[in-house]
Amino acid sequence: MNLSQLKPPPGQKHKKRRLGQGMGTGRGKFSGRGAKGAKSISGYSRMRGFEGGQMPLHRRLPKRGFTNIFKKEYAIVNVSSLEKLEGSSFDAESLLKLGVIRKLRQHGLKVLGSGELKRQITVKANIFSKSALEKIQAAGGTAEVIGS
Repeated sequence: MNLSQLKPPPGQKHKKRRLGQGMGTGRGKFSGRGAKGAKSISGYSRMRGFEGGQMPLHRRLPKRGFTNIFKKEYAIVNVSSLEKLEGSSFDAESLLKLGVIRKLRQHGLKVLGSGELKRQITVKANIFSKSALEKIQAAGGTAEVIGS
């Protein structure tokens, strides 16, 4: 079989019909678009979500809630998870390497006070909850607030 001699079966390929070539062609005057209406004009493109004049679905459905543009996102770690780790000094980079946090969020690291702390540790974070600060200081450790 020679690939250069392959041809489509007869009847598969059709000549493209040329529109607007006069009344004798059978597709003259309005070129198969009809006389009036939005779709008959040149340059027509339907608006996204248009439903033929019916109120579109995105306008019929109720809207609820809002997005707080001032929301601050932190990578969160609890005091109980710091207790389980080896070592005495922790910051965002070391916690990332240890796999305690997956990703450092936009505003940095926040330490929460869930769980117990029985040993002395040093923690560097962008923000501490009140209970986390009390637990770290009660165990004899230090909590350093770093700028974000």
